[in-house]
Amino acid sequence: MVEILWLGDPKSFDAKLVGGKAANLSRLARMYQHVPDGFCLPVTVMGQGHPLELQDEITRAISDLIACHRLPDFVAAVRSSAVDEDGEIASFAGQHDSFLNIVGAQEIQRAVVRCWDSAYSQRALDYRRQQGLSIERVQLAVLVQQLIAADVSLVVFSVNPITGNRDEVMINASWGLGESLVGGTVTPDTFVMQKSSLAVTNQSIANKGHMTVSVPGGTHEVDVPRFLRLEACLATEQLIEVTQLALSLEMIMGFPVDIECAYAQGDLYLLQCRPITTLKR
Repeated sequence: MVEILWLGDPKSFDAKLVGGKAANLSRLARMYQHVPDGFCLPVTVMGQGHPLELQDEITRAISDLIACHRLPDFVAAVRSSAVDEDGEIASFAGQHDSFLNIVGAQEIQRAVVRCWDSAYSQRALDYRRQQGLSIERVQLAVLVQQLIAADVSLVVFSVNPITGNRDEVMINASWGLGESLVGGTVTPDTFVMQKSSLAVTNQSIANKGHMTVSVPGGTHEVDVPRFLRLEACLATEQLIEVTQLALSLEMIMGFPVDIECAYAQGDLYLLQCRPITTLKR
């Protein structure tokens, strides 16, 4: 029997079972309502080789999510979550594969298998060697969440990662889904916020030429409409809301955080929370 663990279930707080990414999000899902709902296939499922059983369990989980949230269909983000990922030493940012805008149990299952395969990509193995981590037996869970159709995607640091200033929050933001932002194919807007006053102390509004959008079966990078290219992605009240979220998460987690989040139809969603691994101790 393939075991599926739901976000927010105390069983999925264990990073040794669901990986760092899913464990962090699962804990936060209990206290912060705007973590997209979903489930995790723990490391114990990886490589078991029961495709039909896996598809049946995914089908049941999708049906539950559709009924719970009254969705016309479940559109998924399928993301890797390694046991040693999103820790204080190694973040694995961008090393394992993620798949967005996936619909249907069969397609989600295929994306799950591709996430497992990415654990043994040359890129991921080289990163493991650089970090002094084992390459013999990689343990990787897979997180399946409702895809947020982001109007704006953000990467936020609760400490300024460039200067090391712990009194500042840095926000990077771009239009559309987050792939262009985290993949480095677009220069984002950058805002530096003072923690004490929640005031903008520095900002740079970029010429944002590209954005990632959903297309059937995945995503595609397109040109940003001309009237939006030099428009700031975030209003002042949104900058304050994001800064307050970063401060709250820093307090909850007990360390400076690197978070990914998104605005969709005016609502702020938390997509990832991990330690900042580049800060000097």
